[in-house]
Order: sequence, then structure tokens, then C-alpha cells
Amino acid sequence: MARLSLAACAVVFHLCLLISSSASLRWLSDKSAAVTTAGGVRTRSAYHFQPAKNWQNDPNGPMYHNGLYHFFYQYNPDGVTWGNGNLSWGHSVSVDLVNWFALDAALQPSRSFDANGCWSGSATILPDGSPVMLYTGIDARGDQVQNVAFPKNASDPLLVEWVKPEYNPVIPVPADIKRDDFRDPSTAWLGADGLWRIAVAARVHDVGGATLIYRSKDFLRWERNADPLYLAHAAGMVECPDLFPVSEPGVEVGLPASGAGARHVLKMSVMDTVQDYYVVGRYDDTADTFVPEDDDDCRSWRRLDYGHVYASKSFFDPSKNRRVLWGWANESDSVSDDLVRGWSGVQTVPRKIWLDEDGKQLRQWPVEEIETLRSKRVNLLIPEVNAGGVNEIIGVMGTQADVEVVFEVPALEHADVLEPNWLLDPQSLCGEKGASVPGSVGPFGLLVMASGDMQEHTAVFFRVFRQNDKYKVLMCTDLSRSSTRDGVYKPPYGAFVDMDIEAHGGIISLRTLVSSSSPARRSLNLLALFHSITLVISTDRLTTRLWRASAAGAGRASRRGCTRSTPRTATATCTCSTTGLVR
Repeated sequence: MARLSLAACAVVFHLCLLISSSASLRWLSDKSAAVTTAGGVRTRSAYHFQPAKNWQNDPNGPMYHNGLYHFFYQYNPDGVTWGNGNLSWGHSVSVDLVNWFALDAALQPSRSFDANGCWSGSATILPDGSPVMLYTGIDARGDQVQNVAFPKNASDPLLVEWVKPEYNPVIPVPADIKRDDFRDPSTAWLGADGLWRIAVAARVHDVGGATLIYRSKDFLRWERNADPLYLAHAAGMVECPDLFPVSEPGVEVGLPASGAGARHVLKMSVMDTVQDYYVVGRYDDTADTFVPEDDDDCRSWRRLDYGHVYASKSFFDPSKNRRVLWGWANESDSVSDDLVRGWSGVQTVPRKIWLDEDGKQLRQWPVEEIETLRSKRVNLLIPEVNAGGVNEIIGVMGTQADVEVVFEVPALEHADVLEPNWLLDPQSLCGEKGASVPGSVGPFGLLVMASGDMQEHTAVFFRVFRQNDKYKVLMCTDLSRSSTRDGVYKPPYGAFVDMDIEAHGGIISLRTLVSSSSPARRSLNLLALFHSITLVISTDRLTTRLWRASAAGAGRASRRGCTRSTPRTATATCTCSTTGLVR
């Protein structure tokens, strides 16, 4: 990448524009309905997964089987809202996690044990290579029960048909749990005693959110462990638990199964905050207990994504020896807008995840296959960026982009002093000190898909603060000007990035994925208010959904952050990753 010197910072731009149509990027087949349009403007994401129409939410049962990636997801086959008792498992397959072939729904409400919906669950690959699904069914009485399903023909590479045995449910609602607080079985793992284990989310009466452990030798009869794997007293109901082993700190190779002494990650989705949290700890498969290595208070756990993502699900990919993470990004506008579009919800770009060198947090990075979508590469050397304003990058336009930018901050000692209470609520701090509020070191970053008159733009930006001779880096997404429309959810998002910017020479690199199928082309601009930072390998991540009022616009890079915007009935999904390391 080219290095560019600025008056106040040095910036490297590496911009790749994806110019293929959304249909060619997303689907190997046009089996389903054509891409939905509204008002003549294409509204879909370009390369984030979404079905051709209707509602989707939680990712379910992702797996790699016989040379194909299978992705299942909560799907309403009858409309664009969450539905009323008809949630099913949508199903698509891919050879590369990028191009997807849509199949018929794998699981649909059809029996007494799932008469009111086939809710979330997970896939497990058995020792003989065959898959099995565990999922929550809403039975005829409205109880949440756990069911099992097997492929009708395990040799079918597409796994089109699934069989739900008559003996379901395999786990009824326990007596100490309310009928609607028991769901989302995890991928099963095999213990040293030869028994399978799963985690199920629940809310134990008057106690709090719990991750329960069940054991079985045959996926038919399950016995609950006396103590929960983890009890979150302050969390309320939790959902979509995920427990998986990780390699040694800094090693990107994934682990297919638990091993003696291996670190594990426990992830929970918390209903009260609609956010995903995780902690690294030690799992004992003899006692079936999990002990966090850090703070045992789930309120201080790390967020898996500091933006608009929920109900994430990971799986081990044996073809590339990695762990891959999916997550659901809900819409930020109204149900009436969903009805006009004919669809709602996208999935995040699949991410490779591994344990950071410090052993305390996960690193995340878009799977390498995303780079196959790059059709044009633009390397820019900009001799100077004027501090305090928006600096347009001439000649770079597009609505689909993979942007890599490196910022250098030569004068960290000028950073503003950090108030201790700011650490408690970085999201509010991002709102108070938005992209238009100048500081000593920051804001700086990108504006992407901004309108030509800058009335609409979204900034993802950084600020550097000083605390006891150390430096804290704040990363934010400012949605306050992402749209001039009414009824659009435009909160700030943000977090303090866990990195030592001084040790990395004042460098931060940022990678931004912009995914919109709007026909309007937009430019990229650099915004410079003060010094800068680098983000390349992802430790923290921000995902947001934007809805613009106008179809025409320009994306701008700025010394403030990274932006994603959308045309009025066109949407853009932007994912931003940050780290203190450059690779």
C-alpha cells in the first residue's frame, strides 16, 4: 500500500470497488423471486447474505459438509415481519461463503412439537460425518421444547430433506423454567466420558439468565446437569449460547473440539440490551462448569460487535481449519418500509475469529473469500489532507467497496485527558463527541456514501485520549446524519479499542466494507480534523444499517472514521474493523 504524508497525519488508502451486480454476487441461481425493488430503486445489500424476499433473523446451524457450506436461518416464508407461528429454517448452500444457492426451507412447522414455529438451533457433525440438527420448537400449547432432526438422505450433498422423528421433543420444558424461557440449543460437543453435551438458554425463576448443560449418548435421551454452565444474575433472559474452544493466544488456527486445558469462549445474546457478549475462560467437561479468566460479572464482558448485530452463531470450518462467525443485522427503519421493500434483515459478512495475543479477547476478520469480489483496485497517494474538514478523493466512486486505510498520529501527547466516567458508557460518549465535534487528536476517519451536498453522511471515526500517561482509542459510528428521513433509528455506536497505540508507533488501520446495490454511484472522501489511527486486523467491530433519503450521494473519507450510507429505499451495510496491528 502507498504511504501518504499529511500535515497532521499519514494515511494509506487501499480501495477496492466491487462493480458486479448484487444478483451475480449473491446467488448461483435465480430460483427465488427477483431482487425486490421499491420506487424503482434497488434496495438490497450487494454481498451480505439475504434471501430473495421476506423476513430473516437468527443464523442457524451453519456447517461445512461434503464440500459445501450450509447456512440455515430463521425465515418467515409468508411475509416480511417476524410472523405469527410460522418461523421456519431457510436454507442456502455455497462453495465459497460468498455466492449462495437458495433451497427450499429445511424445517417448517408441521408437527405438534413445533406447530407454532421452528425456532433457532444448531448443527452438529457426528463422528461418521453425518449432520444432526437440534432446534427449539414452539409446540401446540406454546411451550418451548427442544427437538432433533436428521437428513433424510445423508449422501445428498444439498441435504434438501430433513426428518423430524416422532419421539420429539427430546427435551421438554423443565418444571423450574417458564414455558417461554427455554430455547436455542447449541452445537453439541463430545466429552471425555463419551457423552454429548449441549448448552440451552433459559431463565431460571427469580434468578436470572442461565446457560444450562444437557448430556446424552444418543441425541434421544438428555439429562440436565445439576448446575448451570453459567448463571448471569444481572442479565435477565439470555439467548443463543455458543461455547467453543480456541487455540493458544495469537494462533489463528481453529480447534474442532474441546481438549484438556484448552481455553474456551462463552458467548451469550442478552435480550435486555439486544447485544452479544462473550468472555474467555476455562471449561471443565467433568463438572461441566465454566470459569471466566477475567471478571465474572457478565455486565463487564466484551461485546462481540459494537454495532447493530444480535444472535450470532459460529461453526468450525474443517476445510480451512478456522472458526467462522455469522450474525444478524436487523433493519433500522420501520415495519412499513419493510412491507414496501418486501424483505427485512441481512446477515453480517462471515468472519474468521481467533484469540488475540493477550488471551482475553477475540480477533475478527472477514473471511478471505470476500476478497474474491474485488474487481478493481485503486491505490491512492494523497500528498496532504487539510485538517478540520472534508477532503474528497477525486476519481473514486462506487456503492460497493472494500476500503483499507492507515492513519498515523505523530503527536499523541496532545490528546485530550480522558474523564474516568467516560469508560463506563463509550456509546454515549460517541454521541456527545460526534464526528463534527473537534478534539485535540481526532476525530478522523471515513465518510462513505455521503450525499453530494453532505446533508446525509455517516462517519466511522476515531479519537485518542490520554489517561495516566497511557492512551485510549475510541472508535465510533455516528449515524446522526445518515439520513434526513423520519422514523429511522440513528443511534451512536462505539467502544474503546483494546490496543496500545503508542507501542504501535501511533498507527491505526481501518478496513471498511460497503455493500449497497443502489444504482447511484458515490465518491469517497477523507475527513481530517486532527491526528489519525490504524485498523487492519480486527479486534473490535461495528456493524450498522443505514437508510438514506436520497438515492444520489457521495461517500467521503475523513479524518474522523468510516461511514456507510444508503439511498432512500436503497440500503447499505457497512462493517468496520479495527486493530493496532497492520498486516
